Amino acid sequence: MSYIETTLRNLQRSSPCQPEFYQATEEILQSIYPLLDKNPHYLQQNIVERIVEPERQIMFRVVWQDDEGKVQVNKGYRVQFSSTLGPYKGGIRFHPSVNASTIKFLGFEQIFKNALTGLSLGGGKGGSDFDPKNRSDNEVMRFCQAFMTELYRHIGATIDVPAGDIGVSQREIGYLFGQYKRLNRHFEGVLTGKALNWGGSLVRPEATGYGLVYFTENMLQANDDCLDSKKCLVSGAGNVAIHTIEKLYQCGALPITCSDSTGTIHHAKGIDLILLRELKEERRGSLIEYLDSHPDAEFIPRKNYPNDGHAVWRIKAEAAFPCATQNELSEADAKALCQNGITCIVEGANMPCTAEAQALILAAGIHYAPSKAANAGGVATSQLEMAQNAGMIQWSFAEVDQRLQTVMKDIYQRCAETAIEFHQPSNLMLGANIAGFRKVADAMLEQGLV
Repeated sequence: MSYIETTLRNLQRSSPCQPEFYQATEEILQSIYPLLDKNPHYLQQNIVERIVEPERQIMFRVVWQDDEGKVQVNKGYRVQFSSTLGPYKGGIRFHPSVNASTIKFLGFEQIFKNALTGLSLGGGKGGSDFDPKNRSDNEVMRFCQAFMTELYRHIGATIDVPAGDIGVSQREIGYLFGQYKRLNRHFEGVLTGKALNWGGSLVRPEATGYGLVYFTENMLQANDDCLDSKKCLVSGAGNVAIHTIEKLYQCGALPITCSDSTGTIHHAKGIDLILLRELKEERRGSLIEYLDSHPDAEFIPRKNYPNDGHAVWRIKAEAAFPCATQNELSEADAKALCQNGITCIVEGANMPCTAEAQALILAAGIHYAPSKAANAGGVATSQLEMAQNAGMIQWSFAEVDQRLQTVMKDIYQRCAETAIEFHQPSNLMLGANIAGFRKVADAMLEQGLV
């Protein structure tokens, strides 16, 4: 049995029933094997065994009261994976699918994503199985207050700085921050994604989507290509998808799809961004309502592809941006993309491609950007928000956007140069995983047994 297989088996024994976490770990370990072979001191110091175990795992009960006076109980999590490079940094997700496996895979990925930014950030993640959908503002506020009543003792501006994620927007960040301030009596940058008039940063809402497109531009330019006039498939209809669509339009591309839990919109003329924002950000409605304004568009119900992938990936285009959730793009989807003329796939969600899909994409020679590199714009701009909070200043939109562009260019170059170093110049997944792991591992060796 190989070293990696032994490590994964031991992990399954110590952390049972966590398939997403195993998947994320296996992807990293398989990619970094050339590094471990070249540098045996990582093995001698058990760096892998140390890095796959979180420094701290916090699980807690969240008790709150709904508008009808009924007591509700949810489960809360915060996994503080690595503080080697800086304070723990990673989002809080409120969604019914959240469990220990989800949070641990996201926290593990966050270590290397944050390392790739070149900024002083550790890795962590948190969340709850609470669903803010169809809840009143008062119910969301009471839940957030109950959640923070436990979490506040574990976080701080130089300890752990959570951000938003799925189900946690500026509204939720506001309620969480207010309760933290009430309990801790400190006005500090303990959360990022705040409103502009009390410590937020310009570009933060746009950062993940914009950064995704900036990374894509760098990747394509290095291969004598560009986004201009390309038809693009985008999944999701949340913050990342909306700002990816917005920036794609600004780059001259034509995004023709978006999706939610009910199905997919295909609009050959291009997605109506104004309408999409209204539906998902203001009315919080279903995408099927898109057809009321655009009868020329097509709505494909999710039930049409219950077990064999997603309709959004069965449409002919040139670039694909999975921006919804983990494992949304299956092997069957990857085959469909290859057959429909896709030349690049750039991950906006965290681990949106299954392991089988990844293998097929890499074998096909398609330009492929893994999420830990391509969607790092959000956490990078969170760190810029932290820097502004520490200095009690606010930078202009142009200044933050320029810094974001620089960070994404640096991430691409770091990944590409590492891939070349290990003789797989087209494999950015290998480049990202080795570059991120090596930075954290070297710092761990320099800091000793901590």
